[in-house]
Amino acid sequence: MREGIGHQFQTETKYQREPYSAGALERQKKREKLKEKLVDKQIQLPAPDRENGWPLFRTMNLRRSVREFQKKTVSLQVLSQVLWAASGLTLKAGDFLLRTAPSAGALYPVDIYVFTREVENLSPGLYHFIPAAQALRQRYEGDLSQLLSDAALNQDFLAEASFVLVLTAVFERTTWKYGARGFRYIYLDAGHVAQNAALAAVSLGLGSCPVAAFFDDEVNALLGVNPARESAIYLLAVGWPRQKSGL
Repeated sequence: MREGIGHQFQTETKYQREPYSAGALERQKKREKLKEKLVDKQIQLPAPDRENGWPLFRTMNLRRSVREFQKKTVSLQVLSQVLWAASGLTLKAGDFLLRTAPSAGALYPVDIYVFTREVENLSPGLYHFIPAAQALRQRYEGDLSQLLSDAALNQDFLAEASFVLVLTAVFERTTWKYGARGFRYIYLDAGHVAQNAALAAVSLGLGSCPVAAFFDDEVNALLGVNPARESAIYLLAVGWPRQKSGL
């Protein structure tokens, strides 16, 4: 497909550091080292609970952006539940595998990557969520939370969260059908996914904070994706809210 205003919109709305900003060389070296540690291993997640949970309106009323987290682990079951709520499978309809979040044309251009720091029975690292299998594909092992925080304009709470979801857009899944208009649909899809995850976090006693301010090229480099085909568009930090004294 010929590149048009949609691609121009994506490129010209990126945050980018100045080429010679402080620490640029060190950041580049750290990202390059990740390529030497690539892991390819699938981790089966616990089956999500499809029946129980808080009433929807109470959950919506309690949702707030949380930017202070406890250093406390979450269970693998909790992570699985949040991922399923975000974009898990709900129904097979013909050739379509329908999910918890709506998507234009049921094309599902949004993928989810997970930076884990405090998840029981799961090594810190970077994982790719596979909805069809309710599983994670491990990409890198090691705590990358500080690198992610640095790439997100030094928002420290990203390095304190138990895990961070990174939503990416695989553009051609939608643009082959809708052309440049598809870029609008992609960002709408990402909003649906993020809100589902945020509400699931509340229903499990967790807090979350959505983040759209980050250096696109640096987050994409951490993910190891080709930005011409796939790019990070949204982050969601999730963890146990820090208890405030006197409240």
